[in-house]
Amino acid sequence: MALGAVMAEGLGNAVTLPAIVDLDVLDTVRDLLLDAVESGPVVADGSAVERISTNALLMLVSAAETARRNSFSFTVDGASEPMRAAIARLGFGEHLASIIKG
Repeated sequence: MALGAVMAEGLGNAVTLPAIVDLDVLDTVRDLLLDAVESGPVVADGSAVERISTNALLMLVSAAETARRNSFSFTVDGASEPMRAAIARLGFGEHLASIIKG
């Protein structure tokens, strides 16, 4: 699945997370999320995630906080089972519970 962001009129920004969210793609994902949270509500699609690093989860927490400060919503839609397992294993459940949907 390709990494990217799109803006749907009236719907905000959709960011598709890649299958492997690790240090190799962290800068690219960060840049997409930064652009997205500055311009409107964000929905990050986590359905294709097979593996996600601790730093990537911290980045999602940070992106959600930045969106909140900008008065925009931030959600992760369709978080895959491996993504949910990483969130639980790394202790991010409490921090991400409010943004994980579906």
